[in-house]
Amino acid sequence: MELRINRRALVGIGLAAAVAASSLAVLRTDSGIASSHREAPAISADPQHDNTDVYAFVSPDKADTVTLLANWIPFEEPQGGPNFYPFANKSRHNIKIDNDGDAKPDITYEWVFRDEDKRGNDTYLYNKAPVTSLNDPDLLYRQRYTLKRITPDGSKTLISDGIVAPSNVGPASMPNYGTLRAQSIRNLPDGGKTFAGQADEAFFLDLRVFDCLYGCDLSEVGQDTTKGYNVNSIALQVPASDLAIKGDAKANPVIGVWSTTDKFNGDKYVQVSRLGNPLINEVVAPAGLKDAFNALPPEKDADVDALVKRVTDPELARLLQSQYGIKAPATPRNDLVEIFLTGIAKANGPIKADLNSQSLNKDAVKLRPSEMLRLNMSIPPTKDPNRLGVLGGDLQGFPNGRRLSDDVVDIELQAVAGAAQSGKLVPGLTDKVDRNDRPFLQTFPYIPLPSNVAVNQR
Repeated sequence: MELRINRRALVGIGLAAAVAASSLAVLRTDSGIASSHREAPAISADPQHDNTDVYAFVSPDKADTVTLLANWIPFEEPQGGPNFYPFANKSRHNIKIDNDGDAKPDITYEWVFRDEDKRGNDTYLYNKAPVTSLNDPDLLYRQRYTLKRITPDGSKTLISDGIVAPSNVGPASMPNYGTLRAQSIRNLPDGGKTFAGQADEAFFLDLRVFDCLYGCDLSEVGQDTTKGYNVNSIALQVPASDLAIKGDAKANPVIGVWSTTDKFNGDKYVQVSRLGNPLINEVVAPAGLKDAFNALPPEKDADVDALVKRVTDPELARLLQSQYGIKAPATPRNDLVEIFLTGIAKANGPIKADLNSQSLNKDAVKLRPSEMLRLNMSIPPTKDPNRLGVLGGDLQGFPNGRRLSDDVVDIELQAVAGAAQSGKLVPGLTDKVDRNDRPFLQTFPYIPLPSNVAVNQR
């Protein structure tokens, strides 16, 4: 099938290929995971601190703002009582921004959670009667949080008493969960909004990719493995000027985004989870370096030769060649180095287009190669988003940032099959899961309300 797209969209195919070429290599390193769900040995045993996905996009209904969203705790079965799914207390849940290209955080938004537990020795119940508001006395367990904005110049507390939207216990306990979600959204003092609480698992895919690449013959497709599960989300919507160098989003439109979890171990904080682009730890880092990658700051990425080699010679391309006869592109993949470590700019490597490298910012410093999700905030929201993102000619989509509706798996499958170089799609190469089972919301925080129906209906 011939692709009829312009040159900029073809560059997008190359971008998606970069992500894809690393992503499905997980077949020989881990099993039974989605995007950064249980991606490393240590974090798989500590789900509260497991950062599962990061999204960054220009807000579709407020184009002068950017929405940042990060999820924790994979595969939350909705009826997992009596304790359900609180955020980890005391630990720092961070969304970090590098806007000048030195791979160090110029801005950190930090959420720290604390319990408000009234159950004591009197009851095991999460709530003793239907809950109609976040301050309802019948809600016996709730969490509060403090949100700070941290820069090299200091720290500012944005929210000191935020209330987390509780886990969705069920229709009898929480007859109007949407009201609780709405009450949990807080306005920030200098403009913008924030949210913390349970949400639908918005990453849609068929995880039978791990069974010999969909059964070795594409017979195992069409089943949304994450359907019905929930996650814990934090979300932030701020003016683009808040994220840009010198507050100038026109001169400095590109940001790099990643999220981390810093676990409090009794006397200090230790970074135990890190996420930028989806599927990076699973497939770029070999098994022996996965825990180390979760603890690594982006500024150190380019120094780890074993990780860089996984980018320049991706395993997935060889797997597709051996199992499906799809010829692997020639190595070294310098285009992937540009995608993962520098962003896309004409001066950075073989992809001769300017898209999402911080080096495009007027006031950027010398670029330091590093892995992060990069977003060009100057590209406006698409009226009718294409689920294939830049692969489908929609430059506002993945991998220029990541929207909730971007079909990451199909983008990656087609790209790693050679679309970046051939301009052709492989017919039928899809997991046949094209959208989330629940519609995305039209306003902040956009991610759907959490399910309260058991996943196992048999």
